[in-house]
Amino acid sequence: MTSAACNTCPSTIDLFPSPPLQAAFVALVDDALASLQQTLGPLLHSVYLYGSVARATATPGVSDLDLSLVLTRALATDEAALLEQQRLALQARHPEVSKVDFDIGVLADVRHPANLHSWGYWLKHECRCIHGADLGLQFAAFAPSAAVARAVNGDYVQVLQGYIAGIAAAQDLANLRRLQKEAARKLVRATNVLRPAEGGDWPRSLEDYARYFSERFPDMAEQAAFFLRQAKAPNASAEVFNAQLDAFLGWMQSQSKALAPGKLDRL
Repeated sequence: MTSAACNTCPSTIDLFPSPPLQAAFVALVDDALASLQQTLGPLLHSVYLYGSVARATATPGVSDLDLSLVLTRALATDEAALLEQQRLALQARHPEVSKVDFDIGVLADVRHPANLHSWGYWLKHECRCIHGADLGLQFAAFAPSAAVARAVNGDYVQVLQGYIAGIAAAQDLANLRRLQKEAARKLVRATNVLRPAEGGDWPRSLEDYARYFSERFPDMAEQAAFFLRQAKAPNASAEVFNAQLDAFLGWMQSQSKALAPGKLDRL
C-alpha cells in the first residue's frame, strides 16, 4: 500500500477510545491504583492503562493488566525492588488477569523532544490516563509514519532475541505458552517498522498488523499468519517456534538494512 494510493487513509492516527471498564476488571484497576499510590507516593506523576483492559476487550483469566507509570524521577534500587514486590503481590491477588506489567518512564524523559515519537505517540494514541495529569493532552495527534513505528518498536530485535532464549529454556508448558504468545504479539506489531515512510492506514489490532504487512510483503504472508495464530493460541513446539522466529527476525533485519527511506515510500 502506498500513501499516494490510499486516498481514504486518515491524516492522523485515531485517538484511543475510552469505553467504560469491564466489570470484571474494575476492582483490579482500583487495587492497582491504591497500591501504586501507597508504594510510590509523590514519586507517582500519572498512571496510564493500555492494552485489552483499557479497550474493554479483555478476557478474564487470559488477558494482562498493562500500566504505564510516569514518575517524577528514576527509582533507587530499593524503591524499584519494593515496586516489583507490589507488582507480584497485585498479580497474585487477581487471577482475573494472567499477568501484571508496569512500563515505567520518568517525567523529564517523557517530555523530552527526542522522545516525541515514542512517549508522545504512546500516551496520545495507545493509553488512557487513570491517575494524575494526562500528559497525552500535551501532544497533537500523530500522522501515520515509519518514524513513529520505529520509535515504538525500536527494541524489537533485542526483545525478540531475549524471547528466543527464554523459550529455549522454558521448563514447563504454561511458561512456554506465555512466552510464545508474548513473542508472537511483539513480532506481529514490530512488522510495522517496514511500513511506508508517510501515510497509509495505521493498524489497531493484531489482525490489522498482519494484514497490512502481508499486503506489502505477500511472500511472507504465510509466516505472518503463523505468528498471528501463535499470538492468540500458541501450540507450536519450542523448537519450531524459535526456528520460525529466528528466520523471520533475520528477514526483518535484512529488509530494514536494504530498504532506504525512499524505497519504503514506494512499498
